[in-house]
Amino acid sequence: MSDDTETRRAAAQAERLLTAWKTPTGWRYWSAVNNSEVGLWYTTVAFAFFFFAGILGLLIRAQLAVPGNDFLDADTYNQVFTLHGTVMMFLFAVPIFEAFSIMILPEMLGARDLPFPRLSAYGFWSFLIGGVFVCGSILFDAAPKGGWFMYPPLTTEYQDGVGVDIWLLGLSFIEVASIAAAVELIVGILKCRPPGMRINLMPLYAWYLLVVAAMILFAFPPLITGDLLFEMQRAFDWPFFDPDRGGDPLLWQHLFWIFGHPEVYIIFLPAIALVATMVPVFARRPIVGYSWIVLAAVGTGFISFGLWVHHMYTTGLPGLTLGFFSAASVAVAIPTGIQIFCFVATALAGRVIASTPMLYVSGALAIFVIGGLTGVMVALAPFDFQVHDTYFIVAHVHYVLVGGVVFPVTGAFYYFYPLAGGKTLSDRLGRIAFWLMFSGFNIAFLPMHLTGLRGMPRRVFTYEGGVGFDVLNLVSSIGAFILAAGFAVFLWDVLRPKGRQPYSPRNPWNAGTLEWLGEMPDKPWGVRSIPVIESRNPLWDQPNLVRDVDAGRFYLPDAEELKRETLVTSILDAEPIQCLRVPGPTFLTMGAAAGTGGVFIFSTYHWWWLAGLSGVLALGMVLTWLWTGTALIPEKPAKDVGLGTTLPLYKSGPQSVGWWAMFITMMGDMTAFAGLVFGYYFYWTIHEDFPPDPAAGPGVAWPLTALGLFLAAWLLTVLARRWNAGGRRQSFFAALGLACLLTVAGTAALATGPAVTGLDPTAHVYPATVWVLVLWVGIHAAVGVVMLLYCIARGFAGKLTPQWDIDIHVVTLFWHFLAVTVLVTVATLAGFPLVA
Repeated sequence: MSDDTETRRAAAQAERLLTAWKTPTGWRYWSAVNNSEVGLWYTTVAFAFFFFAGILGLLIRAQLAVPGNDFLDADTYNQVFTLHGTVMMFLFAVPIFEAFSIMILPEMLGARDLPFPRLSAYGFWSFLIGGVFVCGSILFDAAPKGGWFMYPPLTTEYQDGVGVDIWLLGLSFIEVASIAAAVELIVGILKCRPPGMRINLMPLYAWYLLVVAAMILFAFPPLITGDLLFEMQRAFDWPFFDPDRGGDPLLWQHLFWIFGHPEVYIIFLPAIALVATMVPVFARRPIVGYSWIVLAAVGTGFISFGLWVHHMYTTGLPGLTLGFFSAASVAVAIPTGIQIFCFVATALAGRVIASTPMLYVSGALAIFVIGGLTGVMVALAPFDFQVHDTYFIVAHVHYVLVGGVVFPVTGAFYYFYPLAGGKTLSDRLGRIAFWLMFSGFNIAFLPMHLTGLRGMPRRVFTYEGGVGFDVLNLVSSIGAFILAAGFAVFLWDVLRPKGRQPYSPRNPWNAGTLEWLGEMPDKPWGVRSIPVIESRNPLWDQPNLVRDVDAGRFYLPDAEELKRETLVTSILDAEPIQCLRVPGPTFLTMGAAAGTGGVFIFSTYHWWWLAGLSGVLALGMVLTWLWTGTALIPEKPAKDVGLGTTLPLYKSGPQSVGWWAMFITMMGDMTAFAGLVFGYYFYWTIHEDFPPDPAAGPGVAWPLTALGLFLAAWLLTVLARRWNAGGRRQSFFAALGLACLLTVAGTAALATGPAVTGLDPTAHVYPATVWVLVLWVGIHAAVGVVMLLYCIARGFAGKLTPQWDIDIHVVTLFWHFLAVTVLVTVATLAGFPLVA
């Protein structure tokens, strides 16, 4: 083929790709689901929440600048500091990395998009609605005011109004968005890498995100469990945290910090991933100790789940417990130190080029190391006894989180901005912003260590003069405003008009990873053709890679059918296994998020009818989204994807991305369920008689009847999948219909046990715990019935056949987990009282 013919062919292919991946315009722009658009929205909104929280922080420092200040009254101050911590932790620190990853990860993996673009859009709209609901509460004097950790009994017995409920239900809604993003990222990293990118060749950023997304699946659900118990007490007087009726406030602390301490590393690891991405680029050499860094990241994630009592040293736990968790808290410094040493070794082994991003990286490492050293100090129980709930902890937290998150994120903004905006930010403004931020940060927070050691408690809105806090607080407040000035310069650099500024050159930093394949300005297709990868730094090690990608000489160079397509590859070796078609723009995700948000928001005010209607709206939107955008039967079974390779357009079972999404989602769901079961046995450990005698339990007969009915429904679902595969369609429909009836009967039987024995959930924590487990099973049974009816409808519509059967495989997987849930519930409710 002549060069001229090849050029014309490549141009025609590019035109079809642009048509397939075109971003909607006008008002339909907000229906976009492209990772580039959704990621940009997500990142922008996360930063908006960050600046909102920063303003709240300045109000705190203005109030504490001088003793006896009346700038804010006590009630307003409590709302301000609660929202400051809540927004920073829940609306910025975690979402900013999920948002950024949705935007940049497909390009980094050489993929067209992540496998569930509509799920990403749903997560964004959920995040936006929930965040505005929580943040807007302060404008109506209704914000939460119990601290970002919401300890009972302060927030159950001594606070009126809806502030606590806004925190509980609003953040539960936001956590849905975080888990949705985690599912998207895990499946994307495992299944959508380019051919040749074996798991040991993945960019370090992808490794870090994989670890963090897995941590989210196991850390966030316990908090959702705690939120459920907390709201049941506030809304219906179920006494989970009321000691007078058998409850215990410490259960909330356990569930919260099982989430809370891993969250510190959920925040920290992606920030370190940014450092790991930038350091090799500016050191002009591959990272030193790639395998050690991966192992350290995995080790950090694993150890972080054994540290939650680190925050509970002063709650009266046994000395042996304190010793174990103190040792674990110190041990986590080992994998953290390995990562830092590898970055320093890379810089020393290479030739570091001075740049604005590296300036922020250097500042981040310096600040984080100081925070890490104070972290080792507070990990020691005797020292923690002295500084617990003082400003020493405030200083430590900010050194870890600001140094470990804000500085790397700001540096990454300067590094990655050309990919989002096509132009570079100003080096001069970036350096001015850095020095203001770096100096302001240390002026603000370094004195707080001494303020805390002198005994100033946290969360007080004023203090007396002449006791050693005056000068230190004034200095900290001045530093906070200098820090804010640095952020203002940074914000101006991002927002200033750039119309006359030329576009950035392609790959302006001479990086080696795939995200810099993009043109300036970038195209909506992610990558022109999906390349074959042979190293960890393909742009450095594979000659002419950019030219060949642009010429369409790799996989999926065309979009003949004008469909959005990307490759699905094997988990370990990244061998191509499917050409995946992903859905395009829709407003269904926005509607589903609005409906879901209505359930949480209207429940806050006990407007149950509106909450129910919102739930119906959300269900309808989700079912329509699934019906029209997933498991679509292609016009042909397979397609030539280039390089002489033909791949199927449809896969079911464990080879499909939908199956993996369900598996990962249910792992998170089972973690939340484990939190409920943990609560049941926690009460057993603190009471001499649990279940209490002579209180009647749910008995044995009704729970065992329910178990038999549920297992029969599960078996019928499994058989329905097999009968469908064998072409026995009548048996398939009959099995699913009967399974629906058995599920309803099983749910009724499970609820009959505590009902007929008179268990009143408001009287004591034991019946409340029994009923909440029954409620959990009932909700999942309802979801299971909807899934079965969905498969029946798909079958009658000809969209679920023996050949095209993704739906029944995914639903059967859900039922495997539901069967385990019912089995554990019955064993706990009916079996445990017999042996306790």
